[in-house]
Amino acid sequence: MSLKFEPRREIPKSLVYGTPLLAIALTILSGYLLFMFLGLNPGSTLYIFLVSPLETQFGLAELAVKAGPLILIATGLAIGFRANVWNIGAEGQLTIGAIFGAGVALAFWGDEGFWILPLMFVAGALGGMLWAAIPAFLKTRFEVSEILTSLMLTYVATLVLSILVHGPWRDPEGFNFPQSRLFTEAAILPIVLEGTRLHAGAFVALFAAVAAWVLLTHTVTGFQVKVVGQAPMAARFAGFSQKGTVWFSLLLAGALAGLAGMIEVAGPIGQLTPQLTPGYGFTAIIVAFLGRLNPLGIILAGLVMAISYIGGENAQVYAQLPQAATGVFQGMLLFYLLASDFLVRYRIRFQSARHQAAKPRREVAAT
Repeated sequence: MSLKFEPRREIPKSLVYGTPLLAIALTILSGYLLFMFLGLNPGSTLYIFLVSPLETQFGLAELAVKAGPLILIATGLAIGFRANVWNIGAEGQLTIGAIFGAGVALAFWGDEGFWILPLMFVAGALGGMLWAAIPAFLKTRFEVSEILTSLMLTYVATLVLSILVHGPWRDPEGFNFPQSRLFTEAAILPIVLEGTRLHAGAFVALFAAVAAWVLLTHTVTGFQVKVVGQAPMAARFAGFSQKGTVWFSLLLAGALAGLAGMIEVAGPIGQLTPQLTPGYGFTAIIVAFLGRLNPLGIILAGLVMAISYIGGENAQVYAQLPQAATGVFQGMLLFYLLASDFLVRYRIRFQSARHQAAKPRREVAAT
């Protein structure tokens, strides 16, 4: 008996949308074994990890707060991935967007103008676009891989942030801590549910995801993005610009990541600090693929990943789960997701030794 892998000519939609569920199930099973190996009660730890965030109104609000930036970033990345533009540096674009948004808040610190918050939105998106324009230029002008340039720029952005909060933007009344002044009320996103941290930025993410779905399914630009990604030769024959698609994909992803960064500093953080997120820019890659590069699927995937963040924090407090185990849990989800994609592309067949031996004889008889 042997295994044989055959490329699928047609991929069933049930398989495309069923494999993320398979990946989640395998991740939960592996998590059960991991928690048992760590000496914890696997059943109660999984309950704390996956169910406890959904039990209270505060937990549900936190879920939306965490899912918002993931959905926003993943939506931009998914459009690029559909066009074969592999932007891995969303974390850097998020950081620069946060810096630009915070720059507006600090420049008008003490003012209470209603225009400050909208200006921060524009600045955040512009910052992310400018940072994403660097790999777009290097890709279209010199054929430099956007994977490397966007990733390396992430570390440059982190250093820029560190220089600012340790130097010129450090709070003069902050007892030498590396952080900026607290933003004034005009630069803080309004809370939409009293008693929680749920702010208006979460709804921006929902709007962006729905708008991206409309873009991909009902516009010529969305059709162009998909054709360039799936059939580059056909796209050239149709007159679609590959370089234009690279620029469009990277700038859009940069703008959405920059918005996510600005929303983080104007929402739950309220100031500029050296550590803005627990790695939303990288986790959004998992969210994009878990949502099958579909903006509506990304909304659900963002909520799933947000549960892993909040559940991981709960498990650290109530079950003494090591912090690294949360990262392992998320990593397993990405691993199983990519592994299950193999089943999407290839069909597995079992062949007996007798069948293999008979095949050459049939071929000889035919000749």
